[in-house]
Amino acid sequence: MLTKLRGMQKQNLIDLEDACVVVHTEAGKIQVKQAINLGALGAARGLSSGMLIGALAGLLVLNPLAGMTLGGLAGAGFGALSGSMADYGINDEFIQNLGKTISKGSSALFLLIKRSTPDKVLPEIEPFKPRVLKTSLSHEQEDKLRAAITNVTNAG
Repeated sequence: MLTKLRGMQKQNLIDLEDACVVVHTEAGKIQVKQAINLGALGAARGLSSGMLIGALAGLLVLNPLAGMTLGGLAGAGFGALSGSMADYGINDEFIQNLGKTISKGSSALFLLIKRSTPDKVLPEIEPFKPRVLKTSLSHEQEDKLRAAITNVTNAG
C-alpha cells in the first residue's frame, strides 16, 4: 500500500508528510519501519548548508575550496546527528502502543497526510481494505472518511 501511495504522490494525488509501517511478528515483537530516514535527511541538509557557509568563510582566507570541504563535512555530521535525534511526524510512542494492539503476524500503516484527492486516492487503496483507527479530523470529517472508505469497499 505504501508503494501505491508513493506512486500517487508522484502524480500529486496525495502529499504524505510521514509514513511508518509497524509489524507485529509471530514471536510478539513490534518492529517499526520509518519511511523517512531522518539521519540521512539531516546529513544532506547539513552538507549543503555547511558547504555554502564553508565556501563563504573560505573566501575570507582566500581558500574557498578548503572552506567548502571542511564546512560540508562539519555540516553533514551535525545534520546527521540532529536528524537522528529529531522526532518528526507521527508520535513514536503512539505507534508503539497501537502496534501492540494489532494481531500477531500482521502489520499496520501509519500515515500523516498533508492533502489528498480522496475521489482518486480511495478507489486505488480499496484492495488493501483500509480501516481508519485514529485521525486528527473533526468527528464529522472522520465519519465522512469512514463512510467514503466503506462505500468504496462495498462498491468494489
